Amino acid sequence: MTTDTRIEQAQLLYERAVFGGDGDAPAVADLGLDGVEADVALARGRLVHARFLEERIEDARELELFERAAVLYERVGDVRGEGEALFWVGTFHQVVRDDTESALPAFIRALDLATAAGDRLTMSYALRHLGFAEHMAGELDAARARLEESTRLRREIGFLPGVAANLITLAQFAAEQARQGDAAALLDEATELAEETGSKGVLRWVTAARQGFDSA
Repeated sequence: MTTDTRIEQAQLLYERAVFGGDGDAPAVADLGLDGVEADVALARGRLVHARFLEERIEDARELELFERAAVLYERVGDVRGEGEALFWVGTFHQVVRDDTESALPAFIRALDLATAAGDRLTMSYALRHLGFAEHMAGELDAARARLEESTRLRREIGFLPGVAANLITLAQFAAEQARQGDAAALLDEATELAEETGSKGVLRWVTAARQGFDSA
């Protein structure tokens, strides 16, 4: 149900309560508006995170927004939304606070919920970040498997900028395993996909990765 639909429904339920005498209508409307609030909290939290990636300054509102969204989605029974919000809770801990240990339960739960909901995009994100955690733990083969599964899902849904981003990480893993030919091929494909989709940010990541390989 869209945000506009939920708000329209709340208006109708108000009229049903006031004019129709339906005592249950306000509680039903509240649930719908909880869904609206969750959508807004999640969207606003993502924008706060985008600013962090640009400025590298923590904003405590980010975690509050994502946690609020997760609570509200659970309340309204939105499994897909709850999984997505929990993924972002994990991302805050891993990316903003460099605390992967705190992030892991959120990522694992997010993956479970997204799988149950058939949300392949959130599954791909959770797998990507679980791969980062495996890499940090020195489990390079497991990390590679996570990223490859994430990439497969992203190809299936046509999320090509996300595919390119994953290929950069897989290239870095390949370089660490002395598979220089694989690393170069992965970066070439990442470049092609980024150019096709106009993903200038991803192209900057490719350039940085190539420079890192050249200086190694």
